[in-house]
Amino acid sequence: MEERTRAYRWAEALCRYAGADEAFLQDFWERLTADTEIYEEFVYYLDHQDFLCKVKIAGYGLVDLMVFQIDHFRAVMDQDVEDMRLNKDKMLLLAFNSLLLMRKDPVPFVRMMQNETGTDRQI
Repeated sequence: MEERTRAYRWAEALCRYAGADEAFLQDFWERLTADTEIYEEFVYYLDHQDFLCKVKIAGYGLVDLMVFQIDHFRAVMDQDVEDMRLNKDKMLLLAFNSLLLMRKDPVPFVRMMQNETGTDRQI
C-alpha cells in the first residue's frame, strides 16, 4: 500500500479513536501533508511505533509535547477531555496537532511548557 494512503488511513483511525470529527481530520491532514518534516515524523511513528525526534521547534519536539500532555492530565480533565490520559491515540494525535500549530506560532506553547507545572501544588 502506498505510504500516503497508509498514513491517511492511520490519521483517520487516530481521529476516530480520539473522537475527532471529519472536519478535524481534513484540516489535520492538510496541515500535516503541507509540512514535510512533521509528516516524516508521523510516518516514522506509524512504521516504528517510536519517535523520530527530528523536528524541534523553539527547542521542543513531539516527545516534549507528549510529556507536557501527560503532566497536564488534570488541566486536560478540566477541559472535558478526561479520556486523554487513558487514550494513547488521542494523546498522540493531539501532540502531532500541537507540533503543527507550534510551527505557525511557537510562543504560546513555549510559554505553557515553561510556566505551567500541571500540578495543583504551590511552591
